[in-house]
Formats: sequence, C-alpha cells, structure tokens
Amino acid sequence: MKDLKLEYTKYVRNRYVTIVIILLSIMYGGISLFLANSVTKADREPFEHTPEEYDLDYEAVTFQDSEGEITLRGWHIQANQEDPTIIFVHGLGSNRAGDEALDLASRLASKGYNSLLFDLRGHGMSDDKTISGGFFEQHDLIGAVDFLTGIGIPESNIAVIGFSMGAAAAILALSKEPNITALVVDSTYSDISDLITQEVSRKTALPDWLVPVFIPGTKLAADLIYKIKIGELVPRDAVTKIDYPILIIHGKSDDRIPVEHGIEVHQSAHHGSKLWIVPEVPHMDSFLRYPDEYTIEVLNYLDQRFDSQ
Repeated sequence: MKDLKLEYTKYVRNRYVTIVIILLSIMYGGISLFLANSVTKADREPFEHTPEEYDLDYEAVTFQDSEGEITLRGWHIQANQEDPTIIFVHGLGSNRAGDEALDLASRLASKGYNSLLFDLRGHGMSDDKTISGGFFEQHDLIGAVDFLTGIGIPESNIAVIGFSMGAAAAILALSKEPNITALVVDSTYSDISDLITQEVSRKTALPDWLVPVFIPGTKLAADLIYKIKIGELVPRDAVTKIDYPILIIHGKSDDRIPVEHGIEVHQSAHHGSKLWIVPEVPHMDSFLRYPDEYTIEVLNYLDQRFDSQ
C-alpha cells in the first residue's frame, strides 16, 4: 500500500511538473511572439518639411519594391538627368522628409546632384508591410534603383546615403549591387543582434533585466512568423563585399546605436573608406549640429567617387 501511495505521489508530481513546463513554454512563446511583433511596426510621422520650402523642383513618384509586392512613394528632385542622383534611405520611425533630409538634398542640388527621397515600407505614405530592421527594406532600396534605371539613369550615376536602419539596409543592398559605387552611411549598426535587447526594452514595458531571457524566442518568432533572418542583418560582414571606399558617419555620443558599431563597420570596409566620428553628437544629429561640415564631407566623398569613374 505504501508503495502505491509513493507511486501515486510521484505520478501527481510529474503531472504538475509537466503542466508547469507546458504553461511556461506557452507563456514564453507568447511573449516572444509579442516582442517580435512589437519591433516589426513603427508609428507614421508627419512630414517635417516639403520640397517647396527649399524651392526645389520635384516630381511626386511611385514605384514598386524589387519584389513587386508594395507601392513606395517619394520625391524625385532632378535638374539635369546627366548629373548623379543620390537616393536617400531614412531610418526607423522617420520618413523621406525626416532628419532634415530636404535641407541636405537642397545643399547637394546646389552642387549639381539630383536626389530621390522616398518612404520605406510602413513609413510615410508608402504601403503597409512588415518592418524588419533592414532585411526587407533592402528590396525597397533596390526598387528605388530600378525606378531610376527605368527612367534612363545608369547605375554608375547613382549613389546612396542611408541613415540608421536605412544605412544598414543600404550596406546590405549594395553588397549585392556592384554597379553602384558610392555609399554614405550615417549611424549604421554593425550587427542587429547587439541592439535587439535595447530596442525591445524601448518599445515594451518589460524590465531591462528580463528582456534577454526572451531574445532567443524573439529571434525564432521573427524567422518563423515574419521570415526575418536576424542572423543575416550584419552590415559588418556585408560591407566586406562592397569593393570601393565608403563614407561612414557616426555621432560619438550616440546612445541608440553606439559609435562602436560605426567603428566596426569601418574596420571591415574597403581600405580607402573614411570614418568621421562627430564629437558630442547623439543619434542621427550630425547634420543637425554641423550642417556645413557635414555637407562638405559628403560632397568631397561624392565628388571623388564620381570623378574616379
């Protein structure tokens, strides 16, 4: 009888343990899915400025991403089709007019550079689609390239300037587009895995100390549910496939994407690449703080790249 009671006690205990494990697994999976979902969306911000404010002649344009899945919208600022065209790629939660992009485009226009500013998926006036930290946004940038080549602008006459997430997307995309040979990246990350904990903490109410527990599940959910390959979001590796010098700009006081990310990308980039670390500047504020110096750096780089072709 005693043996039967002992066996029954073990049976009940094992059942409880099994139920607890199942419930914890369901909770872990649910929270991981919630976290993955929270970093695949962004609020749409209104335009800070319009081309009219800078007396820029422009055309409102629409085009498809390179997969032909969504419609993207932008402004094409073109004075002379023979001049180079710079594609602007904004960051997470911004849009084509954010971060004083039109001011920079206006300054470039005065020196003979056309521009294409457009909204990435899920931003501005472009179609809704999963935001992916740069993984799918690569297709948006290539769609912009296809739009320009479709109206007669050769890839050899196109450059890209990317900001934050847009900078990372630009590195990833241009590592597969060898005919574009000029790239400026401002505040790029080097490996998105290093930022996931910070981004989830920023977008959710979970305490910072608890977030890392759910990172493996979040990565798995991002892959299985949203088809985002987190392991491929490593501009530090992708930049090794870009066979020309690039310009890397990063604020030394950036607490969103620490300056070490820019340094790592520079270390992996073409040996002729330049890293401009801007002192006492937080995330994405280099142009805002030093617009003249910023413009000179970008123009010097672009002039060198296009003169070398």
